[in-house]
Amino acid sequence: MKLKFTLVSLMLATLAWSQKAPSDWVSLFNGKDLTGFKQLNGKAPYKVVNGEIVGTTKFGEPNSFLATEKLYGDFVLELDLKMFANMNSGVQFRSITGGGDAKIPDRVRGYQAEVDPSPRAWSGGIYDEARRGWLYSLENNPAAQKAFKPTDWNHYKIECIGNNIRTWINGVPCAYVIDDMTPEGFIALQVHAIQNKDDEGKEIHWKNIRIKTKNLKPSPSDNIFVINLLKNNLSEEEKRQGYSLLWDGNSSAGWLSANLSPFPAGGWNIENGELSIRNAPEAGTRNDGGDIVTEKEFAAFDLQFEFKLTDSANSGLKYYIVASPDKKAGVGPEYQILDDGKHPDAKMGAGGNRTMASLYDLIPAAPSLDPKASRRDRIPIGEWNRGRIIAYPNGKIEHWLNGWKMVEYQRGTPIFNALVARSKFAKEANFGMAPKGRILLQDHGDKVSFRSIKIKAL
Repeated sequence: MKLKFTLVSLMLATLAWSQKAPSDWVSLFNGKDLTGFKQLNGKAPYKVVNGEIVGTTKFGEPNSFLATEKLYGDFVLELDLKMFANMNSGVQFRSITGGGDAKIPDRVRGYQAEVDPSPRAWSGGIYDEARRGWLYSLENNPAAQKAFKPTDWNHYKIECIGNNIRTWINGVPCAYVIDDMTPEGFIALQVHAIQNKDDEGKEIHWKNIRIKTKNLKPSPSDNIFVINLLKNNLSEEEKRQGYSLLWDGNSSAGWLSANLSPFPAGGWNIENGELSIRNAPEAGTRNDGGDIVTEKEFAAFDLQFEFKLTDSANSGLKYYIVASPDKKAGVGPEYQILDDGKHPDAKMGAGGNRTMASLYDLIPAAPSLDPKASRRDRIPIGEWNRGRIIAYPNGKIEHWLNGWKMVEYQRGTPIFNALVARSKFAKEANFGMAPKGRILLQDHGDKVSFRSIKIKAL
């Protein structure tokens, strides 16, 4: 009897302690007023109604942000939000101000978890406000496009631990970015600018806003695609998913000349984690480097790479290349890399099929799904672009550029064969149909740089 009483007493004491134990979670919103927040950028109104923060669109104002006065680095943020109309919004985090213009000198810039109830359905994607645009659209994770409920409350979770940035909506994993541009900043609730007076007065509501900054542990792997923006870096999650570096960032290991002789002694430069083609000595000529290919051959694969163009430059990345000692250059499908604005090749071919990210001379790159925020159009020459080629086991191929799918085709179909027949490759037997081949970086005589080249066998 005494033992039973002791166990009951111990259980009650434990329960009482657990109820009084301090929580690692801290509320950012007291449910009564906007203490701890300040408004930035625009003047769309924010108010507190029934324990909720309510933001309302206002015509003639730029994007408005209700920002925390405190800055946060590593954290887990959770909140609930509801759209009461078809509008656009977002949750800023690790954000800063500055670098704006005369109208908005303290322009808000930084990471944003998207709120997008439109048919595009990119809620939970990661946008870089007023800087690089889309870092992770839900084209990269279509399964998450159904997570957001346009007419109901949605639970957002944002996890920032070190360089790892992840988002969830209603428990569904949405985006995973690895980046180090801004390690700390404020959190802010956005009321997006509107273009039409008729859209004035639309509301978005937020509640249950809380943050944890102590005792943080990364969430388990969700096995979603990772966009890693760190130079020549392979994260543990990417390794777990089967990716490996195709170029080590320091040497020519794993690469050969296109005729399978050793890596060129000249023409290519390896410096500061960049693999660069040197400019040819004279315009219209090739330098002494020539094309280079991987030592390994690949059948089905997911290839990622970053590239940087110089003014008027032309290059390309080819795949399914069958190399041999008597071939100085490989022939095969090509991801076009080009300064569309200045290089004359952009206007050649048919229908734009020689422009950036096209299947060279066969299929033009598609226009952006969102012309006003096109990553393709907003990358200036001299800055890094992100390319991706997915070659599926069934013969389907995709070209991606800066998070946008630009080309999709199927090898060996009547349509593909017809495209080849009208192209410059019409006389090449079985063009693009090799069951496996090497990856080739083209030396076209112009300076182009590559880095962060990684691949996963499918």
